[in-house]
Amino acid sequence: QVQLVESGGGLVQAGGSLRLSCAASGSISRIIVMGWYRQAPGLERELVARIFSGGSTNYGDSVKGRFTISRDNAKMTVYLQMNSLKPEDTAVYYCVAGVPGRWSDFWGQGTQVTVSS
Repeated sequence: QVQLVESGGGLVQAGGSLRLSCAASGSISRIIVMGWYRQAPGLERELVARIFSGGSTNYGDSVKGRFTISRDNAKMTVYLQMNSLKPEDTAVYYCVAGVPGRWSDFWGQGTQVTVSS
């Protein structure tokens, strides 16, 4: 099993920044991708960003140019730098890790991000 521990959520004003962190532990040897999903009330869960062990990244359209995902392979930690935050970024953000063929196999408990207008 893999355990994911998130940190860094909170309340910020529109235009501000936050940085989320997620550390993986446990059976991590097969993990090839880590990332973030988010879910706002009444909406479906959506991909925010993910990064593969080789360094390639994917971003959701709504965050491109504002959010940056990075990864410290030695620490098995992934970071999400969120800039120019908007009220519509308000959601619970979930850290996700995956293995070959199952890119979202493990989920963290979620951290709340609230952006006030």
